[in-house]
Amino acid sequence: MRFSWVPVAKTVLTVAAGIVVGVMGTTMHRSVQPWGLVLSLLLVLAAGATARAFGGLGTWIGFLVGLGLTVLVLSQEGPGGDILIPSEQKLGLVWIFGSLGVAVAAMLLPRSWFSDTPRPARTPQLPDVPVGEPDAHR
Repeated sequence: MRFSWVPVAKTVLTVAAGIVVGVMGTTMHRSVQPWGLVLSLLLVLAAGATARAFGGLGTWIGFLVGLGLTVLVLSQEGPGGDILIPSEQKLGLVWIFGSLGVAVAAMLLPRSWFSDTPRPARTPQLPDVPVGEPDAHR
C-alpha cells in the first residue's frame, strides 16, 4: 500500500479554511448586530459542510481544529489591551460556543448528502389491471 499525500493536503487546506473562517467570523460577528453573528454562523455552517464534503471526517476535524484554535487565540486580550470577543457581552459567548456547535451540526448532516454515487433509477408504479380486461370504471 502506497502512501498518498492527497488526504494530508486536503486536511491542511481545511485547517487553513478553518483559520480564515475563524478570523472572519471573529471580526465580523459584532459588526451589525445581530446580523453579523447570523452571517458568521452561516459561514461556519457552509464551510463545515464543504470541509466534510471535501474529504470526509478527517478534513472536517481539520476544519474544526483551525476554527477552534483561531477563535480561542482571538478571544484573548491583545498586546495593546484590545479584545475582539469581550467576555461581558452575550454576543461573544454565542459566537464562541455557537461557531463550534454549528460546525458540529455540519458534521451531523446525513452522509447521503455528500455521496457521489448515483441513486438507482426509479421505476414507475403502475396499477394492477389485468391485460385485456375492460376498465371497470367506464
